[in-house]
Amino acid sequence: MLEEHEGIEVVGQAADGLEALESIQELQPDVALIDVSMPRRDGLDVTAEVRAMGIDTRVLILTMYTDEQYALRTIQVGAAGFVSKTAPFEELVKAINTVHDGQRYLPDEIEETFSEELAAIDAKKRPVDTLSKREFQVMCYLATGLTNREIAKELGISVKTIDTHRGHVLKKLKLRNNSDITRFAIRHGFTRA
Repeated sequence: MLEEHEGIEVVGQAADGLEALESIQELQPDVALIDVSMPRRDGLDVTAEVRAMGIDTRVLILTMYTDEQYALRTIQVGAAGFVSKTAPFEELVKAINTVHDGQRYLPDEIEETFSEELAAIDAKKRPVDTLSKREFQVMCYLATGLTNREIAKELGISVKTIDTHRGHVLKKLKLRNNSDITRFAIRHGFTRA
């Protein structure tokens, strides 16, 4: 559908996060539309890596999560915006064009709330904000019921590293076990019950 839309040229596609990183590095598109749930490297990880590489590509996250907490996390890792997977095609095109023009795109229903959250970050840092990008990813995966081994495979890192991140999540959020992590993630809108 995007290929047929006037003013948008699709220069590449990727089946997973590693392919996405390679394509972005090689093609350096103006905008990369990144699915947050990709195998091998998720969208947040890919976004952070693109920023770390210093590539000028602006990342637009495609996600099923559309609350202000998730929006905040996508912006913190360097995304120029995000759009819901259930959004009408016209909204997706608007989001791509907005991001291409150097602006940030957020769905209307969360823009006001998100602005308040962003302004409050410096005033009061929430416990979840102390998590590194990788710790946040591990927390979200644990909350969906994945094992350390499954998460390690998904992120392409060792089980021991996952266990270390899990320990940091427990300590920083003052939680005791994976059940507490799941309840915390659901209560704060980082996953769905």
